Amino acid sequence: MTIQAANGLFISFEGIDGAGKSTHIDSLAQAFTAQGRVVALTREPGGTPLAEQLRQMVLNDPMDAMTEALLVFAARRDHLQKVIVPALARGEVLLCDRFTDATFAYQGAGRGFDWQTLLVLEEWVQGRAAQGAVASAMPPLQPHLTVWFDLAASVAAQRLSTARLPDRFESQPLAFFEQVAGGYAKRLAADPDRFARINADQAPDAVGRDVLRAVRSKGFLP
Repeated sequence: MTIQAANGLFISFEGIDGAGKSTHIDSLAQAFTAQGRVVALTREPGGTPLAEQLRQMVLNDPMDAMTEALLVFAARRDHLQKVIVPALARGEVLLCDRFTDATFAYQGAGRGFDWQTLLVLEEWVQGRAAQGAVASAMPPLQPHLTVWFDLAASVAAQRLSTARLPDRFESQPLAFFEQVAGGYAKRLAADPDRFARINADQAPDAVGRDVLRAVRSKGFLP
């Protein structure tokens, strides 16, 4: 379920490493800025000094799947309280490079960590307390729109082969990314109205047009 927060707008960008999602965040930010909106760019894990420290640990330090998941949700908790919820309360457009769907895809489907436990952590971290509510429990705060850059793992691997020195995730075998892609598909199936599935195996201009079309179809841009 999507939570409306004041007049703010929360859009997340998801996809396996190499899908090219980061390329299109700046373009969408410019489109919103041209409409007079205040735009904030952020990422997960990260977005706050504490969350960025946890990001470096998750990306580089050896650990098991449970430790990964707990660190990612700890970073998300700080990110929500210090960046996401305040930005939405101010009515800003928040564009986030990955959010909770990535945790289900990478730690859940990729690493094999228990899906139901992730749902409990999602409820704890993104529920009532994260949103400053004092009444009855609220569903977890989710983006108003999640743009999923869907790309075959084999194509993503070819793109990453010429990239920078890979981190712990980018260096995983092809089968890992196939499992991650399946995790994203499972999240989409559970909340289809929130997702816009983008064919990322196109020229960048075509992908960009599809992203704008998805945002406009929700009425977020004229």
